[in-house]
Amino acid sequence: MIERRPVLDFLSHVVLVLGVLIVFFPLYVAFVASTQTAEQSALSPLSLVPGGEFINNYSAVLFKGAAGQVTAPPVLNMLWVSLVTALIIAIGKISISMLSAFAIVYFRFPGRGLFFWMIFVTLMLPVEVRITPTYQVVSDLGMLNSYAGLSVPLIASATATFLFRQFFLTVPDELAEAARIDGAGPLRFLKDVLWPLSRTNVIALFVIMFIYGWNQYLWPLIIATDTSMYPIGIGIKTLISGGDSAVEWNLVMATMILAMLPPGLVVVVMQKWFVKGLVDSEK
Repeated sequence: MIERRPVLDFLSHVVLVLGVLIVFFPLYVAFVASTQTAEQSALSPLSLVPGGEFINNYSAVLFKGAAGQVTAPPVLNMLWVSLVTALIIAIGKISISMLSAFAIVYFRFPGRGLFFWMIFVTLMLPVEVRITPTYQVVSDLGMLNSYAGLSVPLIASATATFLFRQFFLTVPDELAEAARIDGAGPLRFLKDVLWPLSRTNVIALFVIMFIYGWNQYLWPLIIATDTSMYPIGIGIKTLISGGDSAVEWNLVMATMILAMLPPGLVVVVMQKWFVKGLVDSEK
């Protein structure tokens, strides 16, 4: 029986409430600024009372882009680019990593251990080391300003491959033997046995990889020179560095609020399976 300690419970709740306030107060300030005029949002200190420009500001950034920011495309277009890129990266990483781990664990071929460690070593290489040669390859293939150029170079994932390998090693050999006796080939074993067992892990990885793809900044900054291929991160940077024109912080904050909605929605919708997948991966 767990002993109840009122003082400890009270302190735990105080820390929890403080943590929530620390996290959500900046978001509230950003939302308030997004509902005000450009003049009101530039005042110091900023009023914490929402303004009356909610519809005007959000419709402006969604469909027209920021006024005075010639190079800023509509946020709706940037959200679409980020969504497509994040989905390609997340689905591509999971698919390739699962197949790679499946081959390393269940196929016997010379050098499979070496190949795994070669994949694993890439975790130690910072992204900046690979940017120049990767850009050269993408440029030579004519993939600049395209969804393929934004996503394909980021699909390979040593982390996901390692996690899938560790999970597949925990699957009893009897399942593979039973599938072999029933006449199931490798792909059917992967589809009918391993996929259902690793579904929660896949969902957990999908959430992580989707957010990873959504938050990309450095690579799109190099690849995307056409404003129609700007993801949301580059769009926010464009709004802030608008040249000689004054920064319209109300529109910047509205863009930032909209940028947080899709990944937040993914986390909320998949929260149950996400937590279960993380717990299962630790067993």
